Amino acid sequence: MSVRVLLPNAFQKHTNGTREIRSSAGNLPQLITEIETTFPALKTHLRDESGHVRKFINFYVNEEDIRFLGNEKYAFQDGDEVLVIPSIAGGSCADGDTRFAPTAPNRRGVCNCCSYCGREDCTCSD
Repeated sequence: MSVRVLLPNAFQKHTNGTREIRSSAGNLPQLITEIETTFPALKTHLRDESGHVRKFINFYVNEEDIRFLGNEKYAFQDGDEVLVIPSIAGGSCADGDTRFAPTAPNRRGVCNCCSYCGREDCTCSD
């Protein structure tokens, strides 16, 4: 069995430019483990400190959100196409808003809180 996995542009600096891999994983947990084994630098971007998949990482199978297919229980089928989609957000802190005030603003003046890596002290946009 072979599954085609498409990785987002945002991950390519951690995959040496690899955009696509083939996998024989039978389900989502196996696929995530395989991705992390192949590209160890992605582990902190896929899972939180507790080992759970970060809430802003989405997986689509044949353009269908895997959550509607059974999530971790969904068994990949030969020929499935899996898209890994990170939600990326950002913005500037409003004057006087200290909820997300960065400890040290990055060069763009954007708050150091981003959904790319899930860490408040993120420097992803530097």
